[in-house]
Amino acid sequence: MIALRLSIASAICALVFSSTAFAHAVAEGDKGYIQEISGVHLLPFVYLGAKHMVTGYDHVLFLLGVVFFLYRLNHVALYVSLFALGHSTTMLLGVYFNVGINSYLIDAIIGLSVVYKALDNMGAYQRWFGFQPNTKVATLVFGLFHGFGLSTKIIEYEISPDGLVPNLLAFNVGVEIGQLLALTAILIAMGFWRRTAGFWRHAYAANVVIMTAGFVLIGYQLTGYFSTPA
Repeated sequence: MIALRLSIASAICALVFSSTAFAHAVAEGDKGYIQEISGVHLLPFVYLGAKHMVTGYDHVLFLLGVVFFLYRLNHVALYVSLFALGHSTTMLLGVYFNVGINSYLIDAIIGLSVVYKALDNMGAYQRWFGFQPNTKVATLVFGLFHGFGLSTKIIEYEISPDGLVPNLLAFNVGVEIGQLLALTAILIAMGFWRRTAGFWRHAYAANVVIMTAGFVLIGYQLTGYFSTPA
Protein backbone atom coordinates (compact mmCIF):
# COMPACT_ATOMS: atom_id res chain seq x y z
CA MET A 1 0.00 0.00 0.00
CA ILE A 2 1.97 2.96 -1.34
CA ALA A 3 -0.15 5.54 0.47
CA LEU A 4 0.56 3.86 3.79
CA ARG A 5 4.30 3.84 3.20
CA LEU A 6 4.24 7.48 2.17
CA SER A 7 2.26 8.46 5.25
CA ILE A 8 4.68 6.58 7.53
CA ALA A 9 7.67 8.20 5.81
CA SER A 10 6.11 11.66 6.01
CA ALA A 11 5.32 11.29 9.70
CA ILE A 12 8.83 10.14 10.55
CA CYS A 13 10.47 12.88 8.48
CA ALA A 14 8.27 15.50 10.15
CA LEU A 15 9.43 14.25 13.53
CA VAL A 16 13.10 14.05 12.60
CA PHE A 17 13.27 17.46 10.98
CA SER A 18 11.00 19.28 13.41
CA SER A 19 12.22 22.18 15.49
CA THR A 20 12.61 19.76 18.41
CA ALA A 21 14.95 17.51 16.49
CA PHE A 22 17.00 16.75 19.56
CA ALA A 23 15.50 13.50 20.77
CA HIS A 24 15.67 14.45 24.45
CA ALA A 25 15.12 18.16 24.24
CA VAL A 26 12.91 19.70 26.89
CA ALA A 27 10.58 22.59 26.09
CA GLU A 28 11.88 25.94 27.29
CA GLY A 29 8.98 26.40 29.70
CA ASP A 30 9.55 22.97 31.22
CA LYS A 31 13.29 23.61 31.39
CA GLY A 32 12.78 26.84 33.30
CA TYR A 33 10.36 25.15 35.68
CA ILE A 34 12.80 22.30 36.40
CA GLN A 35 15.62 24.73 37.13
CA GLU A 36 13.63 27.02 39.40
CA ILE A 37 11.73 24.70 41.73
CA SER A 38 13.01 22.93 44.83
CA GLY A 39 11.42 20.44 47.17
CA VAL A 40 9.09 17.57 46.35
CA HIS A 41 6.76 18.13 43.36
CA LEU A 42 5.44 14.70 42.44
CA LEU A 43 2.59 15.45 40.02
CA PRO A 44 4.52 17.99 37.92
CA PHE A 45 7.38 15.52 37.51
CA VAL A 46 4.98 12.71 36.59
CA TYR A 47 3.56 15.02 33.92
CA LEU A 48 7.01 15.97 32.65
CA GLY A 49 8.08 12.32 32.45
CA ALA A 50 4.96 11.29 30.55
CA LYS A 51 5.23 14.24 28.18
CA HIS A 52 8.89 13.54 27.53
CA MET A 53 8.24 9.89 26.66
CA VAL A 54 5.25 10.51 24.41
CA THR A 55 7.09 13.22 22.45
CA GLY A 56 10.40 11.33 22.38
CA TYR A 57 10.18 9.98 18.85
CA ASP A 58 13.38 7.94 19.22
CA HIS A 59 11.77 5.98 22.06
CA VAL A 60 8.56 5.58 20.06
CA LEU A 61 10.43 4.35 16.97
CA PHE A 62 12.34 1.81 19.02
CA LEU A 63 9.13 0.60 20.69
CA LEU A 64 7.51 0.29 17.27
CA GLY A 65 10.41 -1.85 16.10
CA VAL A 66 10.30 -4.01 19.21
CA VAL A 67 6.57 -4.84 18.97
CA PHE A 68 6.38 -4.90 15.17
CA PHE A 69 6.16 -8.70 14.96
CA LEU A 70 4.91 -9.41 18.48
CA TYR A 71 1.32 -10.68 18.49
CA ARG A 72 0.80 -12.02 22.00
CA LEU A 73 0.33 -9.56 24.85
CA ASN A 74 2.55 -11.56 27.20
CA HIS A 75 5.41 -11.25 24.68
CA VAL A 76 4.77 -7.52 24.34
CA ALA A 77 4.74 -7.17 28.12
CA LEU A 78 8.05 -9.07 28.46
CA TYR A 79 9.94 -6.97 25.92
CA VAL A 80 8.49 -3.67 27.09
CA SER A 81 9.33 -4.60 30.69
CA LEU A 82 12.94 -5.30 29.71
CA PHE A 83 13.12 -1.94 27.95
CA ALA A 84 11.57 -0.19 30.95
CA LEU A 85 13.95 -1.94 33.35
CA GLY A 86 16.90 -0.77 31.28
CA HIS A 87 15.97 2.87 30.86
CA SER A 88 14.65 3.23 34.41
CA THR A 89 17.88 1.88 35.89
CA THR A 90 20.27 4.15 34.04
CA MET A 91 18.00 7.20 34.24
CA LEU A 92 17.69 7.00 38.03
CA LEU A 93 21.28 5.97 38.77
CA GLY A 94 22.71 8.34 36.16
CA VAL A 95 21.06 11.38 37.70
CA TYR A 96 21.61 10.32 41.32
CA PHE A 97 25.33 9.68 40.81
CA ASN A 98 25.70 12.53 38.29
CA VAL A 99 26.88 10.26 35.48
CA GLY A 100 26.33 12.13 32.23
CA ILE A 101 27.23 11.27 28.65
CA ASN A 102 27.57 13.72 25.80
CA SER A 103 23.97 14.24 24.65
CA TYR A 104 24.86 14.11 20.94
CA LEU A 105 26.74 10.86 21.37
CA ILE A 106 24.11 9.12 23.46
CA ASP A 107 21.33 10.19 21.07
CA ALA A 108 23.39 8.82 18.16
CA ILE A 109 23.57 5.47 19.99
CA ILE A 110 19.82 5.62 20.53
CA GLY A 111 19.44 6.19 16.78
CA LEU A 112 21.60 3.09 16.32
CA SER A 113 19.16 1.12 18.47
CA VAL A 114 16.38 2.04 16.03
CA VAL A 115 18.51 0.90 13.08
CA TYR A 116 19.47 -2.32 14.88
CA LYS A 117 15.88 -3.30 15.59
CA ALA A 118 14.67 -2.47 12.09
CA LEU A 119 17.44 -4.64 10.60
CA ASP A 120 16.49 -7.40 13.04
CA ASN A 121 12.88 -7.21 11.86
CA MET A 122 14.11 -7.43 8.26
CA GLY A 123 16.00 -10.66 9.01
CA ALA A 124 19.34 -9.06 8.15
CA TYR A 125 21.43 -10.75 10.84
CA GLN A 126 20.32 -14.22 9.87
CA ARG A 127 21.19 -13.53 6.23
CA TRP A 128 24.50 -11.81 6.97
CA PHE A 129 25.83 -13.85 9.89
CA GLY A 130 23.74 -17.01 9.90
CA PHE A 131 22.35 -16.58 13.42
CA GLN A 132 19.75 -14.60 15.33
CA PRO A 133 21.05 -12.31 18.12
CA ASN A 134 19.26 -12.55 21.45
CA THR A 135 16.49 -9.99 21.06
CA LYS A 136 15.69 -9.88 24.78
CA VAL A 137 19.28 -9.01 25.71
CA ALA A 138 19.42 -6.40 22.93
CA THR A 139 16.20 -4.79 24.16
CA LEU A 140 17.55 -4.57 27.72
CA VAL A 141 20.95 -3.21 26.63
CA PHE A 142 19.47 -0.56 24.38
CA GLY A 143 17.04 0.32 27.16
CA LEU A 144 20.10 1.15 29.29
CA PHE A 145 21.30 3.58 26.62
CA HIS A 146 17.85 5.16 26.31
CA GLY A 147 17.93 5.75 30.07
CA PHE A 148 21.28 7.50 29.80
CA GLY A 149 19.69 9.77 27.21
CA LEU A 150 17.08 10.74 29.78
CA SER A 151 19.56 11.18 32.62
CA THR A 152 21.96 13.26 30.53
CA LYS A 153 19.32 15.88 29.83
CA ILE A 154 18.08 15.93 33.41
CA ILE A 155 21.64 16.49 34.66
CA GLU A 156 22.10 19.37 32.23
CA TYR A 157 19.13 21.17 33.79
CA GLU A 158 20.60 20.94 37.32
CA ILE A 159 17.57 19.83 39.30
CA SER A 160 17.64 20.97 42.91
CA PRO A 161 19.01 18.29 45.29
CA ASP A 162 16.13 19.16 47.62
CA GLY A 163 13.54 16.46 46.88
CA LEU A 164 15.69 14.94 44.13
CA VAL A 165 14.93 11.26 44.79
CA PRO A 166 11.11 11.59 45.06
CA ASN A 167 11.05 13.86 42.02
CA LEU A 168 13.17 11.42 40.01
CA LEU A 169 10.91 8.53 40.98
CA ALA A 170 7.87 10.59 39.99
CA PHE A 171 9.51 11.47 36.67
CA ASN A 172 10.19 7.78 36.06
CA VAL A 173 6.57 6.92 36.84
CA GLY A 174 5.58 9.53 34.28
CA VAL A 175 7.96 8.01 31.74
CA GLU A 176 6.31 4.62 32.22
CA ILE A 177 2.84 6.15 31.88
CA GLY A 178 3.95 7.87 28.69
CA GLN A 179 5.40 4.61 27.43
CA LEU A 180 2.11 2.82 28.06
CA LEU A 181 0.20 5.55 26.21
CA ALA A 182 2.57 5.40 23.23
CA LEU A 183 2.52 1.60 23.26
CA THR A 184 -1.27 1.52 23.35
CA ALA A 185 -1.48 3.79 20.30
CA ILE A 186 1.12 1.67 18.47
CA LEU A 187 -0.67 -1.62 19.25
CA ILE A 188 -4.03 -0.26 18.16
CA ALA A 189 -2.60 1.00 14.86
CA MET A 190 -0.66 -2.23 14.32
CA GLY A 191 -3.75 -4.28 15.14
CA PHE A 192 -5.75 -2.58 12.38
CA TRP A 193 -2.86 -2.82 9.91
CA ARG A 194 -2.24 -6.51 10.59
CA ARG A 195 -5.83 -7.27 9.64
CA THR A 196 -5.27 -5.94 6.13
CA ALA A 197 -4.03 -8.05 3.24
CA GLY A 198 -1.13 -5.69 2.64
CA PHE A 199 0.59 -6.05 6.03
CA TRP A 200 3.07 -8.74 5.02
CA ARG A 201 3.63 -7.14 1.63
CA HIS A 202 4.65 -3.83 3.18
CA ALA A 203 6.17 -4.87 6.53
CA TYR A 204 9.66 -4.97 5.03
CA ALA A 205 9.26 -1.51 3.47
CA ALA A 206 7.96 -0.10 6.75
CA ASN A 207 11.07 -1.33 8.55
CA VAL A 208 13.23 0.21 5.85
CA VAL A 209 11.55 3.53 6.66
CA ILE A 210 12.16 3.00 10.39
CA MET A 211 15.80 2.13 9.70
CA THR A 212 16.19 5.23 7.54
CA ALA A 213 14.81 7.43 10.32
CA GLY A 214 17.35 5.85 12.68
CA PHE A 215 20.21 6.62 10.30
CA VAL A 216 19.00 10.22 9.93
CA LEU A 217 18.98 10.58 13.71
CA ILE A 218 22.50 9.13 13.93
CA GLY A 219 23.79 11.49 11.25
CA TYR A 220 22.10 14.52 12.80
CA GLN A 221 23.52 13.84 16.25
CA LEU A 222 27.03 12.99 15.04
CA THR A 223 27.07 16.21 13.04
CA GLY A 224 26.28 18.10 16.24
CA TYR A 225 28.88 16.09 18.16
CA PHE A 226 31.74 16.80 15.77
CA SER A 227 30.77 20.45 15.21
CA THR A 228 30.64 21.26 18.93
CA PRO A 229 33.87 22.87 20.25
CA ALA A 230 35.74 20.59 22.65
